Amino acid sequence: MKTTHAALAAALAFSFVASGAQAEAPQKKATEKCYGVSLAGQNDCAAGPGTSCAGTSKVDYQGDAWTLVDKGTCTTIKTPKGFGSLTPRA
Repeated sequence: MKTTHAALAAALAFSFVASGAQAEAPQKKATEKCYGVSLAGQNDCAAGPGTSCAGTSKVDYQGDAWTLVDKGTCTTIKTPKGFGSLTPRA
C-alpha cells in the first residue's frame, strides 16, 4: 500500500511540475515593422538606400527606416512628421 501511495504522489508531483513549467514559458508578443517612427541611428534594420541595417538611419523619423513595435500600434504612433506607417514612405 505504501508503494502505491508513494508512486501516486510521485506521479502527481511530476504532473504538477511539468504543467507549471509550461505555464511559465514566456509568450512572444506579436510585432510589426513601423516606418517613420525611429530617431536617427535607432532604427531596427534596412533603412533604405545608403544604409545597411540597424542603427543606420540618418535623420529622425526617416520614412524608409523601421522599428519593431507591438502589433496594432504602429499607425497610432504620432511623430512631428505624422503617424507611423506600415509601409515605407519617401
